[in-house]
Amino acid sequence: MNRTTRIAPLDPPYELGVQAQLDDMMPPGAPPILLFRTFVKNLPMARAMRGWGGYELGRELSLALRDREIVIDRTCVRCHCEYEWGVHVAFFSERAALTELQITSLVWGDAADPCWSSEREQLLIRVVDSLHDTSDIDEALWTAVRDEFDDQEILDLLMLCGWYHAISFAANAAGVALEPGAAKFADHLPG
Repeated sequence: MNRTTRIAPLDPPYELGVQAQLDDMMPPGAPPILLFRTFVKNLPMARAMRGWGGYELGRELSLALRDREIVIDRTCVRCHCEYEWGVHVAFFSERAALTELQITSLVWGDAADPCWSSEREQLLIRVVDSLHDTSDIDEALWTAVRDEFDDQEILDLLMLCGWYHAISFAANAAGVALEPGAAKFADHLPG
């Protein structure tokens, strides 16, 4: 979706404190993405977000990288946030071993698509869809989730989905432009 930028990202050169925050938010040597260049316009907010965002993408999260990326990608799709979805597909889909069919399914399909042979992965998608549609999980789905995930994983799953709702809302409403080279929904049409 082409959107008009509503909050323009900062351009270099950055003030020292802003540069330090951007450096902290990005992998070493990587240029800062547009979303982070937008968030640092509110430096106290960007600093506060760093801890939680680092947890959600870090090794302490109880969900495996593949689980995490399925949840993030599906959440961003359901929120119509092509920006954040595209960033994650570009940077993490290969590391998460997501196939082209699975990436397409996350955008256009659902948990019943044949590319999802793992019940665990089907449940991740169903949880994201349920939380997005109802802000809750019904008893039948909850029972299935309890059989597959422990308490720590469930809490991480719920908060990860909520975090990427917030990221999607901010990116969409601020009109953050797509990153050069990032994936687009139209690049992954069913077919």
